[in-house]
Amino acid sequence: MELHFEELLGKVTDFIKSEAKTDTVVGEQFELGEFKCVPVIKVGMGFGSGGGEGAEPKKGKGQGGGAAAGVGIEPIGFLVTKGEEISFLEAGKTHGLAAAFEKVPDLIEKLAKSRDKEAEMA
Repeated sequence: MELHFEELLGKVTDFIKSEAKTDTVVGEQFELGEFKCVPVIKVGMGFGSGGGEGAEPKKGKGQGGGAAAGVGIEPIGFLVTKGEEISFLEAGKTHGLAAAFEKVPDLIEKLAKSRDKEAEMA
């Protein structure tokens, strides 16, 4: 068995190049009224490989190998343009009043538990 790590690594790299693109993960740029929005992603990848061969007097020769690759792709936001202005809008993060409204259900639950405890003690 002959191992071709360079060839395998080339194929894995080509696959990642073709798949780890903004269009395949989030979509293409789009317009929303006067705004042009361009999705932005973060890509992380790792590779590993190993191989070896050996011989034992009564068992004969042997060799083995393996390779692996991992890719993490995450949408992180949008570049937004309006005329000459450019800004970055983070995905998944809420700010201001929207963030406060997201916390309301948790606050109501804590308040209800607190009242239940008070009722049990009384």
